[in-house]
Amino acid sequence: MSERRTVVITGASDGIGQETARQMARAGWDVVIHYHRNRAGADLTAQAVTEAGTRATVLQADLSDPMEAMRLAGEIDAASPRLDALVNNAGIVDVAARVEEMSPERLTRMFAVNLTAPFLLAGHAARRMSLRHGGTGGVIVNVSSVAARLGSGGQYVDYAASKAGLDALTRGLADEVAGDGVRVVSVRPGIIDTGIHGKGGEPDRANRLADRIPLGRPGEPYEVARAILWLCSDEASYVTGTTLDVSGGR
Repeated sequence: MSERRTVVITGASDGIGQETARQMARAGWDVVIHYHRNRAGADLTAQAVTEAGTRATVLQADLSDPMEAMRLAGEIDAASPRLDALVNNAGIVDVAARVEEMSPERLTRMFAVNLTAPFLLAGHAARRMSLRHGGTGGVIVNVSSVAARLGSGGQYVDYAASKAGLDALTRGLADEVAGDGVRVVSVRPGIIDTGIHGKGGEPDRANRLADRIPLGRPGEPYEVARAILWLCSDEASYVTGTTLDVSGGR
């Protein structure tokens, strides 16, 4: 068994997930890279991990399907002899809309990817990490959003609600597994300059909203990744059940 710690990062083919994989590999972690459609991006992430001198494993799953999330959990078990951290980073956003305009299909997909899949993966990881079940402890980091407390009215209330649910998972699961050697925390990014804005139909959104951010600029993926790296490290050993905003003061 490798003496290096292993982290699983969902949605690691671009943006925050890709940068988190890069930063954690540089810190000596082996990385399991999950992706949905962007295999080329996942391969670039894997290349960055191996260039840092650690092991990369690439796994595919469509997290809008709960059975796919459970399949991914099984493949993680088969691929990695140890599991020390899970970063629930994968998430989706849709085009801006009012609540009255949101379809059942949109809501089902939003909550499946942003909340149901993290629930299932966190539960599986907590069981595997648990001292009570023969594990060695570990960390679960849920990548939430400041939208969870802002609400995103007139834009993405469904996204905000899914992330608020993720924060509730963080608080509740942290209480459940604290005695099992498992810490659970959330990171809440603000407006970060990634491709997610384009997927929501607003590729220039990060720069357009810069004047609403107290620090006067959108964040960069590495700024969130460094926070995640710290939360996964022994330096954060007394941090659990809480959220860390990486939002430029927003």
